[in-house]
Amino acid sequence: MGVVNHLPTRRELLAGSGALFAWSQMPRIARAEGRDPRLLVIVLRGALDGLGAVAPVGDPDWIALRGDRALVLDGKPPALPLDAFFALNPAMPNLHRLYKSGKAAIVHATATPYRERSHFDGQDVLESGFTKPGAAASGWLNRALLAMEGGGRVDPRGSRALGIGSVTPLVVRGSAPVMTWVPQRLLPASQDTQSRLLDLYQHTDPKLATVLQARMKLASLNGAPGTGEAMPDDPTLAPPGIARVRAYFAEAAGTAARYLAKQDGPRVGAMGFVGWDTHIAEGAASGQLYDLLGALDGAFAAIESNMGEAWKETVVAVVTEFGRTARINGTQGTDHGTGTVAFLIGGGLAGGRVIADWPGLKPAQLLEDRDLKPTIDLRAVLKGLLRDHLRVEETVLADAVFPGSADIKPMAGLVG
Repeated sequence: MGVVNHLPTRRELLAGSGALFAWSQMPRIARAEGRDPRLLVIVLRGALDGLGAVAPVGDPDWIALRGDRALVLDGKPPALPLDAFFALNPAMPNLHRLYKSGKAAIVHATATPYRERSHFDGQDVLESGFTKPGAAASGWLNRALLAMEGGGRVDPRGSRALGIGSVTPLVVRGSAPVMTWVPQRLLPASQDTQSRLLDLYQHTDPKLATVLQARMKLASLNGAPGTGEAMPDDPTLAPPGIARVRAYFAEAAGTAARYLAKQDGPRVGAMGFVGWDTHIAEGAASGQLYDLLGALDGAFAAIESNMGEAWKETVVAVVTEFGRTARINGTQGTDHGTGTVAFLIGGGLAGGRVIADWPGLKPAQLLEDRDLKPTIDLRAVLKGLLRDHLRVEETVLADAVFPGSADIKPMAGLVG
């Protein structure tokens, strides 16, 4: 699918599950080295259960913590072994293949500096690169792009792409030029997602909130919940809905890869997928989390396939605003937590490992006796990728890209 040729309605923008934002810019240092690196950032909106995605099967307290909901190597289906301690969710065989071939790595027990549990504030900190929400109107990826000496130019076709500023993720907002692509067929938002959007816009855009609330009421009168179809954070998701989510993830990610793979196309991009707020009936081994991780695994395959020859110089970082509670709640889901996982894939990676300083799962080892304790600052991971893959200077990373982070050293050895 190409760039859309119609302007999305505000309803479509509210309901949209993801979009691509990218630039045609290549750092001069990398070009001088004979390299042409690409970086794609995927934000999983809603907070990912890292323990449900990558299980610490070697931890003696794992089974006691999650009981029959714990992923295990002899489960039905069995978790996919990564090393002697960790195992991957069985919904992700493609990621497992990439891991085994050294083209994927997992960072566990990681988090941003944010320690509260608001989705909006957590995503603000994740995408702005600052330690507190509301501190900046620009994102760390945009500022990193500005810091690189431009060896290329903005793709002139960008004038034909849609620039929808109202939905541009904070991670790419800023002074660097932005081109956008929005899928023509957008996933509808669930009632829970619409309610949270309504709460946000009641504080930031009362007029839009009034319109959104009226539409929700109209849909209810017509017998349709919200926009009429379930989203992944709805535990009643039916098989046709699962198929649509998988198709959407693959299409959006594949399109991003095709843009990045073009010789005269963008080199840096970001996109997002919603639906990871699994408070009810999470289902790590069989259920909504399993289905979402399977859809993400399909997106990874689409990226690898559509990058073509550029895959060997590509890195994809998959991040989320925070993790989820270590224990399953009373509705068989997980609530907002702290520590989680970050997925890294790409032909440019030095992968095949789980990077972790494991904090343990005993009650006294959990953060506030409820969350996986973060032991790796996510900024260290992102700074390592920006320094070693895109050649952004370390001093710039500490001062401009992630301000006030001089004490957080870039993680070395992530790229080959």
